[in-house]
Amino acid sequence: MKTITVTLRTSIALMIIVMIYQLVVTGIAQAVMPDQANGSLVYNSNNEVVGSRLIGQTFSAPGYFHSRISSIEYNAASSGTPNYAPSNPDMLKRTKEAVEVWKQENPKVAISEVPVDLITNSGSGLDPHVSVAAAEVQIPRVSESTGIPADQLKGLVAKHTKERELGLFGEPAVNVLLLNMDVQKIVSGQ
Repeated sequence: MKTITVTLRTSIALMIIVMIYQLVVTGIAQAVMPDQANGSLVYNSNNEVVGSRLIGQTFSAPGYFHSRISSIEYNAASSGTPNYAPSNPDMLKRTKEAVEVWKQENPKVAISEVPVDLITNSGSGLDPHVSVAAAEVQIPRVSESTGIPADQLKGLVAKHTKERELGLFGEPAVNVLLLNMDVQKIVSGQ
Protein backbone atom coordinates (compact mmCIF):
# COMPACT_ATOMS: atom_id res chain seq x y z
CA MET A 1 0.00 0.00 0.00
CA LYS A 2 2.86 2.35 0.85
CA THR A 3 4.39 1.80 -2.62
CA ILE A 4 1.10 2.71 -4.33
CA THR A 5 0.79 5.91 -2.26
CA VAL A 6 4.37 6.97 -3.05
CA THR A 7 3.86 6.19 -6.75
CA LEU A 8 0.62 8.21 -6.91
CA ARG A 9 2.16 11.19 -5.10
CA THR A 10 5.22 11.12 -7.36
CA SER A 11 3.05 10.84 -10.50
CA ILE A 12 0.83 13.75 -9.43
CA ALA A 13 3.85 15.89 -8.53
CA LEU A 14 5.50 15.19 -11.90
CA MET A 15 2.26 15.96 -13.79
CA ILE A 16 2.02 19.31 -11.99
CA ILE A 17 5.68 20.10 -12.74
CA VAL A 18 5.19 19.25 -16.44
CA MET A 19 2.03 21.40 -16.67
CA ILE A 20 3.77 24.35 -15.00
CA TYR A 21 6.76 23.92 -17.34
CA GLN A 22 4.48 23.95 -20.41
CA LEU A 23 2.68 27.07 -19.21
CA VAL A 24 5.95 28.90 -18.48
CA VAL A 25 7.49 27.98 -21.86
CA THR A 26 4.29 28.93 -23.72
CA GLY A 27 4.10 32.22 -21.84
CA ILE A 28 7.72 33.08 -22.63
CA ALA A 29 7.23 32.17 -26.30
CA GLN A 30 4.08 34.32 -26.53
CA ALA A 31 5.89 37.25 -24.91
CA VAL A 32 9.19 37.00 -26.79
CA MET A 33 8.16 35.77 -30.25
CA PRO A 34 4.37 35.65 -30.59
CA ASP A 35 4.36 35.29 -34.39
CA GLN A 36 6.50 32.15 -34.31
CA ALA A 37 4.70 30.78 -31.25
CA ASN A 38 1.42 31.03 -33.15
CA GLY A 39 2.71 29.23 -36.24
CA SER A 40 4.08 32.12 -38.35
CA LEU A 41 0.79 32.20 -40.20
CA VAL A 42 0.47 33.98 -43.55
CA TYR A 43 -2.76 35.81 -44.39
CA ASN A 44 -4.12 36.86 -47.77
CA SER A 45 -5.74 40.22 -48.56
CA ASN A 46 -9.08 38.88 -47.21
CA ASN A 47 -7.39 38.15 -43.85
CA GLU A 48 -7.70 34.39 -44.42
CA VAL A 49 -4.90 32.03 -43.40
CA VAL A 50 -3.23 30.62 -46.51
CA GLY A 51 -0.27 28.91 -44.90
CA SER A 52 2.76 29.30 -42.70
CA ARG A 53 6.14 30.83 -43.43
CA LEU A 54 7.67 27.76 -41.77
CA ILE A 55 5.94 24.91 -43.63
CA GLY A 56 6.05 24.44 -47.39
CA GLN A 57 3.15 23.79 -49.71
CA THR A 58 2.79 22.07 -53.05
CA PHE A 59 2.37 24.38 -56.03
CA SER A 60 1.86 22.64 -59.36
CA ALA A 61 0.17 25.20 -61.63
CA PRO A 62 2.55 26.53 -64.29
CA GLY A 63 1.96 30.14 -63.20
CA TYR A 64 3.47 29.53 -59.79
CA PHE A 65 6.97 28.84 -58.55
CA HIS A 66 7.18 25.22 -57.46
CA SER A 67 8.42 24.05 -54.08
CA ARG A 68 10.77 21.22 -53.27
CA ILE A 69 9.45 17.71 -53.53
CA SER A 70 7.92 16.45 -50.28
CA SER A 71 7.48 12.71 -49.86
CA ILE A 72 5.14 13.47 -46.93
CA GLU A 73 3.02 16.05 -48.84
CA TYR A 74 4.10 18.79 -46.37
CA ASN A 75 2.15 17.10 -43.57
CA ALA A 76 3.71 18.49 -40.39
CA ALA A 77 2.24 15.64 -38.35
CA SER A 78 4.63 13.24 -40.05
CA SER A 79 7.80 15.28 -40.42
CA GLY A 80 10.81 13.51 -41.81
CA THR A 81 11.52 11.70 -45.02
CA PRO A 82 13.14 8.41 -45.89
CA ASN A 83 16.88 8.77 -45.47
CA TYR A 84 17.87 7.05 -48.69
CA ALA A 85 21.42 6.81 -49.96
CA PRO A 86 21.95 8.18 -53.47
CA SER A 87 22.31 4.59 -54.73
CA ASN A 88 19.00 3.41 -53.22
CA PRO A 89 16.65 2.15 -55.97
CA ASP A 90 13.66 4.04 -54.51
CA MET A 91 15.66 7.27 -54.40
CA LEU A 92 16.85 6.77 -57.98
CA LYS A 93 13.28 6.08 -59.15
CA ARG A 94 11.88 9.13 -57.35
CA THR A 95 14.63 11.37 -58.73
CA LYS A 96 14.15 10.09 -62.30
CA GLU A 97 10.41 10.75 -61.99
CA ALA A 98 11.11 14.29 -60.74
CA VAL A 99 13.44 14.88 -63.68
CA GLU A 100 10.75 13.73 -66.14
CA VAL A 101 8.16 16.03 -64.53
CA TRP A 102 10.65 18.89 -64.76
CA LYS A 103 11.25 18.24 -68.46
CA GLN A 104 7.50 18.27 -69.18
CA GLU A 105 6.79 21.43 -67.19
CA ASN A 106 9.93 23.37 -68.19
CA PRO A 107 10.86 22.34 -71.74
CA LYS A 108 12.93 25.51 -72.30
CA VAL A 109 15.32 24.79 -69.41
CA ALA A 110 17.94 22.08 -69.79
CA ILE A 111 17.99 19.50 -67.02
CA SER A 112 21.69 20.29 -66.48
CA GLU A 113 20.64 23.77 -65.28
CA VAL A 114 18.20 22.48 -62.65
CA PRO A 115 19.40 22.86 -59.05
CA VAL A 116 19.29 19.62 -57.12
CA ASP A 117 16.81 20.99 -54.56
CA LEU A 118 14.05 20.96 -57.21
CA ILE A 119 14.37 17.23 -57.82
CA THR A 120 15.09 16.05 -54.28
CA ASN A 121 13.30 16.61 -51.01
CA SER A 122 14.59 18.16 -47.82
CA GLY A 123 15.35 16.15 -44.72
CA SER A 124 12.18 17.26 -42.95
CA GLY A 125 9.90 17.20 -46.00
CA LEU A 126 8.50 20.53 -44.78
CA ASP A 127 11.00 23.07 -46.14
CA PRO A 128 9.16 26.21 -47.35
CA HIS A 129 12.24 27.48 -49.19
CA VAL A 130 14.08 26.77 -52.40
CA SER A 131 17.52 28.03 -53.31
CA VAL A 132 17.78 31.30 -55.21
CA ALA A 133 18.98 29.33 -58.25
CA ALA A 134 15.93 27.03 -57.97
CA ALA A 135 13.59 30.02 -58.01
CA GLU A 136 15.42 31.75 -60.86
CA VAL A 137 15.45 28.67 -63.10
CA GLN A 138 11.62 28.65 -62.92
CA ILE A 139 11.24 32.25 -64.13
CA PRO A 140 10.82 31.36 -67.84
CA ARG A 141 7.86 29.05 -67.12
CA VAL A 142 6.17 31.44 -64.70
CA SER A 143 6.72 34.39 -67.04
CA GLU A 144 5.30 32.55 -70.04
CA SER A 145 2.29 31.32 -68.06
CA THR A 146 1.44 34.61 -66.33
CA GLY A 147 2.68 37.22 -68.79
CA ILE A 148 4.73 38.85 -66.03
CA PRO A 149 8.06 40.05 -67.48
CA ALA A 150 11.06 37.96 -66.47
CA ASP A 151 12.84 41.02 -65.03
CA GLN A 152 9.89 41.72 -62.75
CA LEU A 153 9.87 38.09 -61.57
CA LYS A 154 13.60 38.28 -60.93
CA GLY A 155 12.91 41.33 -58.74
CA LEU A 156 10.29 39.37 -56.80
CA VAL A 157 12.76 36.53 -56.25
CA ALA A 158 15.29 39.06 -54.91
CA LYS A 159 12.62 40.63 -52.68
CA HIS A 160 11.81 37.26 -51.12
CA THR A 161 15.38 36.05 -50.75
CA LYS A 162 16.28 35.41 -47.14
CA GLU A 163 19.99 35.86 -46.54
CA ARG A 164 22.20 33.72 -44.30
CA GLU A 165 21.39 33.79 -40.59
CA LEU A 166 23.76 36.25 -38.87
CA GLY A 167 25.62 36.35 -42.18
CA LEU A 168 27.13 32.93 -41.41
CA PHE A 169 24.63 30.11 -41.29
CA GLY A 170 22.70 28.45 -44.08
CA GLU A 171 22.39 29.54 -47.68
CA PRO A 172 20.28 32.31 -49.19
CA ALA A 173 16.80 30.92 -49.86
CA VAL A 174 13.44 32.00 -51.23
CA ASN A 175 10.14 31.39 -49.42
CA VAL A 176 7.93 29.93 -52.17
CA LEU A 177 4.56 30.77 -50.55
CA LEU A 178 5.40 34.45 -50.07
CA LEU A 179 6.83 34.66 -53.59
CA ASN A 180 3.72 33.07 -55.11
CA MET A 181 1.46 35.40 -53.16
CA ASP A 182 3.16 38.35 -54.84
CA VAL A 183 2.86 36.63 -58.23
CA GLN A 184 -0.87 36.17 -57.57
CA LYS A 185 -1.25 39.85 -56.64
CA ILE A 186 0.27 40.91 -59.95
CA VAL A 187 -1.83 38.42 -61.95
CA SER A 188 -5.05 39.53 -60.24
CA GLY A 189 -4.15 43.23 -60.55
CA GLN A 190 -4.07 44.00 -56.83
